[in-house]
Amino acid sequence: MLPSFAAETKATLPLFVIEEDRFEKWQSGQSNLTQNWVEANGFKGKLGQSLVIPDKTGKPAGALAGYGTQASRARGRYALAAAATNLPEGQYRIEDGLTGAALETECLGWLLEQYRFDRYKDQSAMKARLVAPKDVDASRLEILAQSECLTRDLINTPACDMGPPDLEQAARALAKSFKARISVITGDELLTHNFPMIHTVGRAADRAPRLIDMRWGKSGPTLTLVGKGVCFDTGGLNLKPGASMGLMKKDMGGAANVLGLARMIMALGLPLQLRVLIPSVENSVSGNAFRPQDILMSRKGLSVEINNTDAEGRLVLADALALADEETPDLIVSMATLTGAARVAVGPDLAPYFCDDPAVVSSLDQAGATASDPLWRLPFHTPYESMIEPGIADLDNAPKGGFAGSITAALFLRRFVTNTSRYVHFDIYGWHPSAAPGRPKGGAMQGARALLEALPKVLDL
Repeated sequence: MLPSFAAETKATLPLFVIEEDRFEKWQSGQSNLTQNWVEANGFKGKLGQSLVIPDKTGKPAGALAGYGTQASRARGRYALAAAATNLPEGQYRIEDGLTGAALETECLGWLLEQYRFDRYKDQSAMKARLVAPKDVDASRLEILAQSECLTRDLINTPACDMGPPDLEQAARALAKSFKARISVITGDELLTHNFPMIHTVGRAADRAPRLIDMRWGKSGPTLTLVGKGVCFDTGGLNLKPGASMGLMKKDMGGAANVLGLARMIMALGLPLQLRVLIPSVENSVSGNAFRPQDILMSRKGLSVEINNTDAEGRLVLADALALADEETPDLIVSMATLTGAARVAVGPDLAPYFCDDPAVVSSLDQAGATASDPLWRLPFHTPYESMIEPGIADLDNAPKGGFAGSITAALFLRRFVTNTSRYVHFDIYGWHPSAAPGRPKGGAMQGARALLEALPKVLDL
C-alpha cells in the first residue's frame, strides 16, 4: 500500500507531541487522572516514547508522542516516526507541539515509516495512521513519500527480478502513468547507435544491455537526469570477493533514485522539460567479457584504458552523459552508487556531490537542510586530472594508488560533459545499513528530495 494520510473520523485521537525538556510544564497542567496515568506508565517525553491517555471512563481520550531533546533529535531524522511506530492501531491528529518546517518534516517521516517491502513476504502494516494537518501540503508530502517508496522497492528487489529488462519495464510503467515518452536501445543496436561502452560492459550477461531514454514536458527549462543502472555487479573478470558482492543488487541505485525524482517532478507538474537516461547492464563474467588492459572507444571519441573491470559504472555513465551533453540542457545531474571511496569519506548517511557552479551549490546545500536530505560537497579537484590519464589512452577507468577515488571518478565523468555549463554528480550509497525512524534497513533515496527542493532556484521555475 502506498503511503498516505488517513481521513478524519469520529474515532480520531488528538496527539500531543511533547519535548523532553518541557514535559514537566505540560504535566503540571493536566488533571490528576492524567498525571497519575502518565507517571505510572513512565512517560517522560523521551524520543520514541508514546502513550494513549484515557478519559474518566477508561476510553482513549488522546495520545502522547515523545519528541526527545534537540540534542537527541540532531542524532537522526524523523523523530516523530520513532514514537508513531509504537502507537496502537488507530488514527491520530497532531494537536500540539509541532509547527512550520518541523511539522512538514515529521509528517513526511510518518508517511515514510509506513513503507513495507512485501514483494516476497507479507509484512505487518503500520498500525497508527496520521490525519494530515491543515498547515501542510498533504498532496505534495504523499507524492514525496510514494516516490521514495518507488526508489526503495526498485533497489530492494534482487537481481533475479530486477535485471535490465525489469528496470526497463519499471521505467515504462512510470512513463505510462504520467504520459511521458520513452524509447529503449537494446543489445547490438547500442553499437549501431554509437554507445560502445554501454554495450561492452553489458555484453557478457544473458540479459542484454540497454539505454533507457524517457522524456516528459514540452516547455520550460531543460533538465536531464542520468542514473547508473548496473542491475548486478560481479566485478567482471576482476571478480569481487563474496562479501563485497553481497549488496550489488543495489548497484542500480542511481537509476532508482532518478526514477523516484522523475516521479516527483512529473506528479507535481513542475514547469520544465525532463529527460531521464538510464544505461542498464549487468557486469557479468563469460567468454566475451571485457578484460583488464582493453582499450575502449567511447561515444565522445575518448579512448579509455581498462585497468579494473570492477570500475564499470563510470563507463556506462560516460556514454549516457555524452548523449545528454549533445543537447546542452540547462542542467545535467548524474546519480550513481559509484565508489567505495565516497562511503569511506562521508559514511552511508550523507549524499556526496560534485559541482562547480556556485549558485547551484548554494541552492543544493540550503535545500539539503530544508528537505531533511543531508548532502556534502566534494571537489572536482582539477590538479588530479593527471591521475586519470594513463598515457596509452585518453583516460584510465581505475587509476592506481588508491588516493581520491571518488574525486577521480567524478573527474572521469566530467570529461564527458563539455558543452553543458551546469553539471552535478552524486556518488550515493543508496542503502540504509541499519533501520532508523522513517528509514528501514534497505534501499534508500539520497539527494533526490534536496534536488527537487533546489530546482525552482536553480532553473528559475
